[in-house]
Amino acid sequence: MKDTRRGSETLELASESLLAINKCGLQGKFKIWYLQFMLISQNLWQLLVYDICSSTVEAIEARINKYTRKWLGVPPGLSDVPSLKTGRKWKVTEAVDEVKECLKMKEIIGQTQTDRRGLRSTTAKMRSKTEGKEKRDMIIDEIRNKEDSTRVQKAAQQPQQGQWTN
Repeated sequence: MKDTRRGSETLELASESLLAINKCGLQGKFKIWYLQFMLISQNLWQLLVYDICSSTVEAIEARINKYTRKWLGVPPGLSDVPSLKTGRKWKVTEAVDEVKECLKMKEIIGQTQTDRRGLRSTTAKMRSKTEGKEKRDMIIDEIRNKEDSTRVQKAAQQPQQGQWTN
């Protein structure tokens, strides 16, 4: 028998066992005890003996986590990691902090002339004088502008794909 079939059997066994524990009339803390000392050790043996892929193990872990939260009465939105997971290359808090510093610097420099219109023909919003949604919108717009400029820079560096930038 292949280990891939053992992985799906282990997942099914874990799901059925979790449902059986959930249907029994025990209190939540006793269900957790049974899960910890009986079910996990039973599944751990199969995980040690057979070569089961990590996605199957993560699926088992997700189901155990779901039932554990249910039995302990923890709300589903509660997390020990308050930061947003956006991937490996982009972190929200770093981007927002960087943009805030950029907006502060723009405010210090002041309004600069970028076209042929006369001086003071356009008005710039000051970040320090805005509040609430308007301040958040300024930060979001600045992040979008920054991401667009990095895309254009990357496209300009590529000889064939970046011809449209010329």
